[in-house]
Amino acid sequence: MSNLTHQTLPLRSLSFHFVDMKLYSHTEGEVLAEKVTSCYTMLISRSGRGRLFMGNESSLFSSYSSFLLSPNTAYQFENIGDGKLEYYLISFHILHLLNQGPVLYTEQLFPNRQELRVYPLAQWMDLLSQLYTGITDCDNIEAHRQQTHFQKLIGFVLEHNLQFDSMSSSTQTVEQTIQYMQNHFQNRITVKQLVDMANVPAWQFTSIFKELTGKKPLDYLNELRISRSKDWLIHTDNTLRDIADRVGFTDEYYFSRRFRLITGFSPRQYALSMRQNILVKDWDGHEVSIPAQPNRIFYCGESIGDMNTLGIQLVGSHMISKGEPFRSEEASALAPDLIIFDHSDESLYAQMSELAPTLTYNSRGSLDERLLMLGEWFGKKKEAQQWLLHYNSSTLLMWQQLQACIRPNETASVFIYHRGKRLFVMGNIGLSSILYHPDGFRPTGKVQDILKSGRPYKEITEKTIQQYAGDRVFMMLPENEESKAAMEKLVNSPIWRNLPAVKNGFSYVLDERDWNQEDASARDKLLLLLPELLNQTS
Repeated sequence: MSNLTHQTLPLRSLSFHFVDMKLYSHTEGEVLAEKVTSCYTMLISRSGRGRLFMGNESSLFSSYSSFLLSPNTAYQFENIGDGKLEYYLISFHILHLLNQGPVLYTEQLFPNRQELRVYPLAQWMDLLSQLYTGITDCDNIEAHRQQTHFQKLIGFVLEHNLQFDSMSSSTQTVEQTIQYMQNHFQNRITVKQLVDMANVPAWQFTSIFKELTGKKPLDYLNELRISRSKDWLIHTDNTLRDIADRVGFTDEYYFSRRFRLITGFSPRQYALSMRQNILVKDWDGHEVSIPAQPNRIFYCGESIGDMNTLGIQLVGSHMISKGEPFRSEEASALAPDLIIFDHSDESLYAQMSELAPTLTYNSRGSLDERLLMLGEWFGKKKEAQQWLLHYNSSTLLMWQQLQACIRPNETASVFIYHRGKRLFVMGNIGLSSILYHPDGFRPTGKVQDILKSGRPYKEITEKTIQQYAGDRVFMMLPENEESKAAMEKLVNSPIWRNLPAVKNGFSYVLDERDWNQEDASARDKLLLLLPELLNQTS
């Protein structure tokens, strides 16, 4: 949360001046290039979902997610949904009215806050609608009305996102009651007690609580208590009456009914099942009970190389794409007892979880994190650690042997066409992850910014490629015919031929199937391929 207060932000001497409001619409697959704000800018997603990159930070967005950016902030949308992306852009200036005259104010309004609080959403949508409705080539009177509408909107934003010393916002006080429930779930707790603690009207408390948690207060409390009871059921032989009492239920029969309603098992059935299972946390933070020794593992994702490296046997695998949707009947026919899901789609995750316990995985995460997580899940932690130790030692040795082939502080960049004619520069995945090494190549300044933000890649345009190109450039040869044609057009254009790396003979076109895979098996292969390539061209 922001530590900003109304005392540190000089509101009495700040004047907010509306500049413009626009609605942008991008079709699925359209290039979403990076832009830089020229003044204060609010971005409000109207439809679509994905990730918004802002400077070195990023945040997921969905409908009516709202963000405030300071002047001179780079931002870029990544649409990961199946439909079009629409968003409002509201631009405005802030004047600081000082004794010597007004000056432009450029400080962050809400430090450390990415997404704005815009509760209640219906009121926020109404304010946006009022402001946008009047956006025309208007006369002075209409322009004045627009300023009035904007002042209401900015007042709403300030009220809900500044942390006042004298009184926290309603949302913050409701958040505090949620924290109280988590710490004191075993005590007698009533909704009236929580409402009094939050010091907001009962109707408002319930609405805010549901928006924050997705549940009514008592439903949330019951699920919290049931969740806490699971540890007692698994690790002790205490009576149901004792366990119910320890987690806040006064009636063991009510506890049993709620437990079955929420989990689908009676408390004792759950305990028996779990003692044959282990509880693990997946990539997205879900806590999942999985078989201690699964023998019918189904993998749904891009690559099984990590699994092969650790000797994890699969009963089947499936790659998900827009042309290859998940077919639950085929997966169900394999009778899996565990599913590994390399994707971030929560609705699809829920669908898979109905077939078998499902763990989310991220094949684009760091190699260390991926293998250690697999090792934790499957009792192969020692094997994962040994493989990583050997791989890191081999990588260091490779670069030490290649010192004669590269210059001090030599930079490199990796590009790829993907999703049709869209061009990307790679960040921390694929070939880049092995090129960027203390004894290897350095990223260019622009690519370094991508790495700092933790982005695996960034979409760019052909016109800006020179800003990312290093002393050596590696272009991936795509499998997709449309992407391949776009790549060939670029490498035969003046834009590519005029890059210093190309002029100096340090450009490479490499098959993405061999050079841009991310799994552990592919990383091992690159340790053999890269020295051959660099020794031939240095």
